[in-house]
Amino acid sequence: MNHRYRPTVSTWLKRLAALALSLAGTAALAQAAWPSKPIKLVVPYGAGSSPDVIARIMGEKLATRLGQPVIVENRVGGGGNNGTGSVAKSPGDGYTYVISTNGPLVYNTVLYKKLPYDPFTELRPVVLAGGQANVCTVRADSGINSLQELVAAMKKNPGKFNFSSTGVGSLSQLGVELLKVKTDTYAVHIPYASSPLAVLAILQGDVQFACVPAVAVLPQVKAGKLRTLAVSTAQRSQLTPDIPTMKEAGLPEIENLAWMAVMAPASTPTDIVQRMNREINAVLAMPEVREKLHAQYMEPIGGTPEALQNFMQQELRVMTPIIKRTGITIE
Repeated sequence: MNHRYRPTVSTWLKRLAALALSLAGTAALAQAAWPSKPIKLVVPYGAGSSPDVIARIMGEKLATRLGQPVIVENRVGGGGNNGTGSVAKSPGDGYTYVISTNGPLVYNTVLYKKLPYDPFTELRPVVLAGGQANVCTVRADSGINSLQELVAAMKKNPGKFNFSSTGVGSLSQLGVELLKVKTDTYAVHIPYASSPLAVLAILQGDVQFACVPAVAVLPQVKAGKLRTLAVSTAQRSQLTPDIPTMKEAGLPEIENLAWMAVMAPASTPTDIVQRMNREINAVLAMPEVREKLHAQYMEPIGGTPEALQNFMQQELRVMTPIIKRTGITIE
């Protein structure tokens, strides 16, 4: 009689264990080979914006360290939601990241009734790359020489002031909205796709003021076209020591930082996230990178993914009541 071979239970377990080891080995080899193709860093704002600037400065050095090109892709729209959301929906294969900001990563979860992605569950933190103060500015020929004079002018001329920002829900909008609440003033918000465009709106007279990143403001100040009124941080920035804080300008309850963070799709493997974190931290520590960032009025920050996660949660706790106080809701 020809009996067929029937494996025992222990034989099946051994085979399953061998298969698991084989698959684990294959996965480990795949991880070890990362990166084997170009890496994409999505910027959800226009060319010349602060995230775009820091992405290109970091990307050049990252490409050398990783041995693969780092492609910066500008995907604008939706106040930063379009580009940020596209990465949240991307495969977590380690080749797609976003460098996004306060709004799309934290504030918009409160501002929008139906945000098409959840930054706290569909994205995972990589590193807090950098930050900068927003600078409140007006045209040099406006006749306004201080933040208190701006507030007085808005009170005297209700409905005649517009302000620009880097997008709906951005810190450059919310900082001014908070200013309006604290000073009982009114101004119409006009959003733009980037800080250079927001500054151009002031220069062209489409708006009367803005509180946007220094990198877009100070070249026009040096050219004699704009005048700075205050910075948004709690202390004067070492990069702009001549510009007073809002507290020094008489508004002590208004303090905020424009920050930029690198995020990956939530399913990105932990070892790849940790590798990217190490490499970006190493890049941010390079003297030549710090010099380039300082030249753009940005402070490199760095740190662990866990530190960024905690920072975002803290930002959410602090800013939620402020956002709700302004009454802003976006469909």
